[in-house]
Amino acid sequence: MKNKLTLADFGSDFEQLITTQSYDKPPQIEGVRVIDLRLMVDDGGSFAEVVRLNETGSLEAFPEFQVRQTSFSTVLPGAIKAFHLHFNQEDVWFVPPYDRLLIGLVDVRKTSPTYKASMRFVLGGGRAKLMYVPRGVAHGCANIWDKASSVFYFVNQQFDITNPDERRLSHTIVPDDFWRITPG
Repeated sequence: MKNKLTLADFGSDFEQLITTQSYDKPPQIEGVRVIDLRLMVDDGGSFAEVVRLNETGSLEAFPEFQVRQTSFSTVLPGAIKAFHLHFNQEDVWFVPPYDRLLIGLVDVRKTSPTYKASMRFVLGGGRAKLMYVPRGVAHGCANIWDKASSVFYFVNQQFDITNPDERRLSHTIVPDDFWRITPG
């Protein structure tokens, strides 16, 4: 068996550039929940239950969440739709498994134990998941791929164009590389 290599075995032009990828669980934001849905795939296609309502009309996956409106959005390649937040509204997002969006969340609630924490992950991308976003957590998405993607979202209050509960923050509240594909 050959001897193991160490950093000293690599050229000086590269030894400072060699890193180890982190496999730690990414940071979580208090109150944000992402749940796996059952995606059943067969030779004819696929099927997933996205929303199941209980007897009171609440989402079974999030029983305290009462759906008041369901919306749909298309995000074109290269678009960054971030950030926005709500004072009263809460969201549940679903990106179809054969679409793909990079999701970005930032906790801007000053009394939260995860204040200033950010999360970055993909919805869609071959998986069926629901994401719950509590009020006060800035959220958005980017389509960094080459085809349009869809997102369905369920909210606990109806949109009021005369008094919208939607506030904006710049997508630049996170580092520039946040909205890019991670190389390597």
